[in-house]
Amino acid sequence: MSRAVLSMGSNQGDPRRLLSGAVHALGRQVRTVSSLYRTPPWGPVPQDDYLNVVVLVEDDHLDAHGWLRRAHELEQLAGRERAVRWGPRTLDVDVVAVQDHGHEVVLDDPELTLPHPRAAERAFVLVPWAEIDPTAELPGHGAIADLLDGLDTSAIDRVGHVH
Repeated sequence: MSRAVLSMGSNQGDPRRLLSGAVHALGRQVRTVSSLYRTPPWGPVPQDDYLNVVVLVEDDHLDAHGWLRRAHELEQLAGRERAVRWGPRTLDVDVVAVQDHGHEVVLDDPELTLPHPRAAERAFVLVPWAEIDPTAELPGHGAIADLLDGLDTSAIDRVGHVH
């Protein structure tokens, strides 16, 4: 059994609809979905705020690279174009962490790094993740709750749910 933490964000088009579509496209793989959060953009590109969710998923047949392929499929279905790094997007799906048969997957290859190399710094990932799994740990970094203690979460607002 493979379990993954997926972080999803959108700030173009209809973000609520796009996030909802991505969650629904995951179907039976979905175990838990966080609330929707409005968050400021990350990185140097001026753009609108994002809506973000974290989704916990499971599948008997996917490994870490399978989750990455699934993330790219969801982005493609939402019309994602990779024009500018950290720029606006219809849908961004990051594979944050993966467990395979109860063991944390650690990867550092050109296609996928696990756990996600910047997850520990990103309140827009950790706040929704902590909502749905308060005792979660980011491999190699510690408890999500402890990581959040060191981050500014003041600009992150819960704004509803994926329907």
